[in-house]
Amino acid sequence: MAALLVEMAARLNVTAEDAPLAALRAAGVLERMAARVGREAAGALCDDGLSAEAVASRVGTTFPRPWSCS
Repeated sequence: MAALLVEMAARLNVTAEDAPLAALRAAGVLERMAARVGREAAGALCDDGLSAEAVASRVGTTFPRPWSCS
């Protein structure tokens, strides 16, 4: 997965030079996808019984208030 993301970033950088508007659109799509997938993954971890604080800690960030596992 990480290699795929690195490749996508490289391609977006090239696209940003050649077609900045297309790169901006693609970046927006990726942002929305990442936010949705992140919420779904965090929800799945919460469903498995992890607290919101534990989820945040395991991904190396802090717990964003007012988000919770409920």
